[in-house]
Amino acid sequence: VFDRHPTIGANTQIINYQVSPDSKWCLLGGISAGQGGGVNGNMQLYSVDKKVSQPLQGHAGAFATIKLVGREDPAQLLVFHEKKVEDPSHKLFVMEVGRDPSKGAPFRLPPTVIPVPAEAAQDFPVSMVIDAKDDVAFLLSKMGFVYMFDIHSGKTMFRTRITQETVFVTCAQSATGAVFGITVRSGRVLRISLNGQNLVPYIVNTLRDTELAIKVAGRLGLPGAEHLYTQEFERLIGAGQVKEAAALVAGSGSALRTPQTIARFQQIPAQPGAPQPVFQYFSTLLENGKLNEQESIELAKPVLQQGRPQLMEKWLKDDKLHCSEALGDLIMPHDTAMALSVYLRSECHGKAIQCFVQRGEYDKIVPYSTSVGYSMDYSSMLSQLLFSNPQGALDLAKGLVSAEGGPLIDIQATAEAFLSSNRVQETTAFLLEALKDNKQEHAYLQTKLLEINLIGGAPQVADAIMQNGILTHYDRAHVGKLCERAGMWQRAAEHYTDINDIKRVFKNSHQMNPEFVVTYFGKLNREQSIALLKDMISRGPSNMQVCVEVAKKYHEELGSEELVKVFENAKATEGLYYYLGAVVNFSEDPIVHFKYIQSACMLGQFKEAERVCRDSNIYDPDIVKTYLKNAKLPDPRPLIHVCDRFDFVDELTEYLYLNSLLQYVEVYVTKVSPTKTPQVVGKLFDLGANEDFTKRILMAVGTACPVEEMVETAETRNRLRMLQPWLEARVATGSTEPGTHNALGKIYIQLNKDPKAFLTNNMFYEPKVLGPFCESLDPSLAFVAYKKGAGECDDELIKISFTHGLFRDLARYLVERQDLELWAKVLTKDESEEGNAEKESQRRQLIDQVVEWALPESESADEVSCTVKAFMAADLPGELITLLERIILQGSDFSDNKNLQNLLILTAIRADHTRVAGYIDQLDNFDAKDIALICVSESHMLYEEAYSIYNKFAKPEHTTDKEEQVEMQVLAIGVLVDFMKDLDRAKGFANQVDEKPVWSKLGVSQLEEKMAAEAIISFINAEDPSEYVKVCDEANEAEIYAELIPFLKMARKNLQENLLDTELIYAYAKVNNLTDLEVFVNGPNVANIQTIGDRCFSEGLYVAAKILFKSINNNSKVALCHIHLEEYREAVSAATQANNVSTWKQVCFACLKAEEFRLAATCGLEVIKYPDHVDDVVTYYSDLGYFDQLVSLFEQGLGLEDAHIGIFTELGILYTKHVPEKVMEHCKVFFSKLNVSKVVRACERARLWSPAVYLYMADKQADNAVKVMTEHATSFDNDLFLDSIIKVRNGEIMYKAVNFYLTMHPMLFTRLMEVLEELVDHSRVVNQLRRTGDWALQIGQAYMKSVQKSNFSAVNEALNELYIEDEDYESLRKSIDKFQNFNMIALASKLATHELLEFRRISAYVYRCNKKWSHSIELSKNDRMWKDCIDTANESADAEIIENLLRFFCETSEKECFCAALYTCFSHVRPDVALELGWLNGYQHFIMPFLIQNMRQTFDRLSTLEERTKPPPEEGNQDQIAGTYSQLGGFNSGMLMLENGGGMGGMMPPQQGMQGGIDMSGFAPAGGMPQPGMMPNGGMPNPGMMPNGMGNPGMMPGSM
Repeated sequence: VFDRHPTIGANTQIINYQVSPDSKWCLLGGISAGQGGGVNGNMQLYSVDKKVSQPLQGHAGAFATIKLVGREDPAQLLVFHEKKVEDPSHKLFVMEVGRDPSKGAPFRLPPTVIPVPAEAAQDFPVSMVIDAKDDVAFLLSKMGFVYMFDIHSGKTMFRTRITQETVFVTCAQSATGAVFGITVRSGRVLRISLNGQNLVPYIVNTLRDTELAIKVAGRLGLPGAEHLYTQEFERLIGAGQVKEAAALVAGSGSALRTPQTIARFQQIPAQPGAPQPVFQYFSTLLENGKLNEQESIELAKPVLQQGRPQLMEKWLKDDKLHCSEALGDLIMPHDTAMALSVYLRSECHGKAIQCFVQRGEYDKIVPYSTSVGYSMDYSSMLSQLLFSNPQGALDLAKGLVSAEGGPLIDIQATAEAFLSSNRVQETTAFLLEALKDNKQEHAYLQTKLLEINLIGGAPQVADAIMQNGILTHYDRAHVGKLCERAGMWQRAAEHYTDINDIKRVFKNSHQMNPEFVVTYFGKLNREQSIALLKDMISRGPSNMQVCVEVAKKYHEELGSEELVKVFENAKATEGLYYYLGAVVNFSEDPIVHFKYIQSACMLGQFKEAERVCRDSNIYDPDIVKTYLKNAKLPDPRPLIHVCDRFDFVDELTEYLYLNSLLQYVEVYVTKVSPTKTPQVVGKLFDLGANEDFTKRILMAVGTACPVEEMVETAETRNRLRMLQPWLEARVATGSTEPGTHNALGKIYIQLNKDPKAFLTNNMFYEPKVLGPFCESLDPSLAFVAYKKGAGECDDELIKISFTHGLFRDLARYLVERQDLELWAKVLTKDESEEGNAEKESQRRQLIDQVVEWALPESESADEVSCTVKAFMAADLPGELITLLERIILQGSDFSDNKNLQNLLILTAIRADHTRVAGYIDQLDNFDAKDIALICVSESHMLYEEAYSIYNKFAKPEHTTDKEEQVEMQVLAIGVLVDFMKDLDRAKGFANQVDEKPVWSKLGVSQLEEKMAAEAIISFINAEDPSEYVKVCDEANEAEIYAELIPFLKMARKNLQENLLDTELIYAYAKVNNLTDLEVFVNGPNVANIQTIGDRCFSEGLYVAAKILFKSINNNSKVALCHIHLEEYREAVSAATQANNVSTWKQVCFACLKAEEFRLAATCGLEVIKYPDHVDDVVTYYSDLGYFDQLVSLFEQGLGLEDAHIGIFTELGILYTKHVPEKVMEHCKVFFSKLNVSKVVRACERARLWSPAVYLYMADKQADNAVKVMTEHATSFDNDLFLDSIIKVRNGEIMYKAVNFYLTMHPMLFTRLMEVLEELVDHSRVVNQLRRTGDWALQIGQAYMKSVQKSNFSAVNEALNELYIEDEDYESLRKSIDKFQNFNMIALASKLATHELLEFRRISAYVYRCNKKWSHSIELSKNDRMWKDCIDTANESADAEIIENLLRFFCETSEKECFCAALYTCFSHVRPDVALELGWLNGYQHFIMPFLIQNMRQTFDRLSTLEERTKPPPEEGNQDQIAGTYSQLGGFNSGMLMLENGGGMGGMMPPQQGMQGGIDMSGFAPAGGMPQPGMMPNGGMPNPGMMPNGMGNPGMMPGSM
């Protein structure tokens, strides 16, 4: 992207790189070493557009995008830290980058000093992260300090140290604004985020920066600055600074935006020439964001009063106002559309629907209601709209039935309502919408929809509905009758399924569309179609054309045979002809083709008959032929085509001949089918026709007649000679047909007309035809004919030669042919010929003729070569040797032929190897190398012969080229060493020829035979290092390093290979020639020193290995060599130079084993720096029993600069084993650096329970801490236990703790339960107390009282039992009153027999609380607690119980109680009961108060009733009646008010003009009963259903 700036040079370490959000600015940051151990920071700011850089002195920076007050566009800021070398202060810069100058000056803050603590003077930032959510910057330093800055002001808001380690990587979480960081060494993940609840109080109280607190609280909406806002607001208002006060409120979040603030601005008087303060306030709020509900309402009031709704529309569009129902109500009188928008946003669904109604947008009501889940009384709304706005009612009804989730109204009732108003068109439209889903349950409504249009004068509508096919479940038979009645024949036919109905309708088929008629047949089954077709054809020729069209289209479905019968039965031949003519070209039915031919012939259409007979392959030829022959047609051409195509030529010829139609015979063979001439002529021969007529036919046909068939026909009838003129005429025309010449040849041979000349010179006859023909006449002519075949008749030629002794001719033929396959036929013996002396004699005679005559006569090399190959292939070696010796050794033109010499030697090798050596000496022109290779092959193994060939041709007289001589010598020694395995003879041969390749070949063989020393000498003589790999391997195996060194030195002269130098070094080491070894190693070489060093080390050559490892600075290995040489100090020194853990570990263990403890400790400190190797050190020390040294080693390790958690952990474990008194101190001091789980396990193994508890608590493993304290009494500490128990994760531990305290520390149980009160199931605890014993309940009484407020049944019952046991009835009564969650009946039963009165009263009270009135009263009666009896009876409100109690008081003469009961139970006592009891018992004075009060109550009720039922004044009554009639007649000015009842109650009855029209009663259910809420009798009300008993049929009930 860009190059580094010079200030960020090679010595600078890059630590961060940032890119701006618009990707146009880059910030690169790095650090470098400064003077005095300080760290300098340098950054480079790069502009991608301008391609320029600016250096900055600082350590960290980042880009941020914020929204500034008073600006529309966001600001892209660079926030960075600056620290100059000469200036010790740290500063924060905030500046805008990338702003368009045309939009104004960029935002920039003056630099602010960062408060760096004194102890962090050498500290420097490592990263800066932006919290984009809160516009806060976090700066993290190397020493673990974090600084938090407000980007808008650049001020520092907070500083603290969060870690002792360096945070090396950071990132921000955009969703929460948190910053995450990871520390370097421990890998801890830190999360840093803004604490909004405490930030503002911290700024106010600690930083004491009120201005910053106000700005931050307002911008982020944080609590804590409310009093500051109030004070500042009052100050500004008091100073008259209205605009500033408004800005303060706008920036305060929600703290000051209250109705009181609006009132304050409204109360401020306006200044002359200035806007009103409240408008200034609202303007400021609008600039800064969105108004709340109250502000929006208060702003809307004056704006709408001033008639400026466009401002409201703009603010709503910009989402500046809070939409509410009250705001919509304000806007509604001024602008319905705007009010609708407000209602929709504020989710005031009812008001929104009212707006839709007022705007006439009925189609939007249902989708809106459905989308928001709002329910309303649609039936009432629909009824009101039906008479005032039918179209609106229709739109609404459509929406209701199309609502998601199913129709919201009853479809049938709604349709009836439309029809009752004679709205057929609207009814149709509504039902179409309602029934569009085409459901089965709407079948009745579909039928009625079609019926009202068919009967009501709109059949075209019904036709269109049926045409669209959207309804399919209606009563098709009923609709079909209606269609037929309306003259819609096609629709009627579509709906009928009975064939009789269909036939009746199709009587009017002349009025139907022919296309419909044809298509309609496709809907019928086969039987119906045939029946209807018969019916239509029977009505005369008027339907013939459409019947033909039907037959054409459906002939496959109906069957051609049936259709033909229909036409034939109706004697409609012409219709049958036209029907079959349309399908015959595509039909594969033989009957169709035959009937078409027949009908064509009957109608005189001979051309069509001829065409079908000529082109069709479908008809039955026998049937057609028979019909045509019997028909005796004047034109026999159809019959000719049939007989010609289906090979009835003999019958045709006979028919034409016998019927004197000879001219058609000649026409047939010349123009129709000349190839059938032989059949015609043969039939004419059989019929005894005139030969002249036959010859004339043949001459007329000429060359078009097939020769072979004609000749065969003539031969079978012994008429061949009759064809001679016709054949010679064909030859004269230049015919080359073999059949013609074969026939002429036969004629000439029979006539002995110079047959040999014909056979020799004619090129066109077939030898396989004339050869057999001649064999019986003359074998020599047959041989001539077969020889003419040029190989096609070789088998026949061989057979006739062997049969008739023509061996010399056959031998000459074989030599001339040069065909190996043909030779194989005569020379190779078949298995079937074994033991056949005659066949062998014939083969021998043939071979003799070849050797004696045929081959010597030949002067062609190819013929000789082919013959030799044939003998070879026939496996006749003896005969072949004889043949070749005659050709080569007895002198001929082919004596020096290389191929023949090669063949002679090879044949001898295979057949008689004793002759091979002689042939090698006699012959000189053969392929020596190839022959020699064959000699040494496994199948022959003629090694001496092969050596002789190589030795012979290695001499100069046979091979002049020196290189070829050497090659032959190499091949010769190869035979000696590879095949004969005679290395001594080979060594002598090598000394004799003394050629380097020969020595090399010998060396390789010696090497293979494990003669390493001899092989090395041979390779040195050959100066050949090529086999150095094998030589080295064999020398190493034989351990002849002294002999190997000269070879390696020789090889290094020509080759520079790694293996040579490596092996030479190893050889020096093995012979202990360390001087030469060191010189060689220090000199130039390509040896693999490491490998050979490892090899020497593994073999114990430690001195040599040390020299080698030192030469390559492998200090690790050098250290190991020193160890093996017991040079321990040198080993430590080498390990220091190597500085790797494995070396340190090995040296440490070696020193330890040698009891060099100081050196071992030095190495051990380096090893334990690596956590993975700590266990190995501990194990080794422990195995040797050096525990004190081990503990000392790890104690020293604590002081290491990079001491890790493993050292502290392992030391803690060692303390548990060997120094237990130090464990607790170690855990407390170094807890943060311990692996707690490992140390805890060690403590538990060592039975150190107190440290284990401490570690568990410190590691927040409260469960385990509690478990240890409960299991081991020595570790128990009450305060520690209580602190732990509330932190456990497993709730079961709490209940175990309860048992533990009850068992071990019962006096502390109450304190435990105070801690666990909010955490345990109290019912379970009470059960534990019960199981423990009664004393446990007593101990837990205080705890149960404290938790009884939760009203648990178990707690209540336990406490109640304790109260009963303690006879504390007051506490029991209070407990029952406050806490009733227990088995109250059981408690009442238990207390009913208690010996104390108060407890029995409590039992009665409990029965009373549970409405067990009788039980309660009986208990109170037994204890003579009369007041309790009276209160219980009054509370029961049961007249029977009260009457029984009154009678009881009368029986027991408790007059005062009787009077008190009347007074208390006044509202529940019947007056007659009181009078009866008072009269019977003489208690008139006691019942008098009751009677007086009862009379007063009766009087008041009658007065109220008279007031309510008083008749109205006469005038008002008349007005009310008139209003009622006006509502019934005029429907309340067009609006019909309906109750929210079911169905369509309140609908008008049908108008009088509709009577006798459409039957409305059809909408009633099948049972004839009206729907609930619907009017019976088709919409007419019953007389008894009118209000006030009125039976006027013109009126209707107000409610059903």
